[in-house]
Amino acid sequence: MDVQNIYYTTRDAFGRSFNYRALWQILSLKGDIVVANAYATDRNDESQRKFQSALRHIGFSIRLKPYIQRADGSAKGDWDVGITVDVLQNSPSLDRIFLLSGDGDFDLLVEAVQTKHGVPVEVYGVPALTADSLKRVVSCFHPITESLLI
Repeated sequence: MDVQNIYYTTRDAFGRSFNYRALWQILSLKGDIVVANAYATDRNDESQRKFQSALRHIGFSIRLKPYIQRADGSAKGDWDVGITVDVLQNSPSLDRIFLLSGDGDFDLLVEAVQTKHGVPVEVYGVPALTADSLKRVVSCFHPITESLLI
């Protein structure tokens, strides 16, 4: 789960937050969840720690990367490479992968996992903010709608 992507896309599209517990319930009905990583940036503030604790309580493992604010005002902290490495390492032992992100950078990863390992990849994303290139290559696209919002 690309936490930053899901946070910003649901906020921008709906003005609401994503319901991680509802997603967990949906996915657990589809089979055993053996790996559930939430990738986020660490800004070292109390509200984030509470959010991360809530995700852990649901069942997610939290992977944190420091948030870097550059001198020019830009920021860095995305997890694209980390998510890619973890998916590639785990995919041979999985029946299915669920990716929560609308980031088109993952289209090559999805294509590789499905072609090389024969593992279907399903994506949850905000329809208007999910890259068409990603929607085209997944085995199933699940639009984030009202039922997955708080």
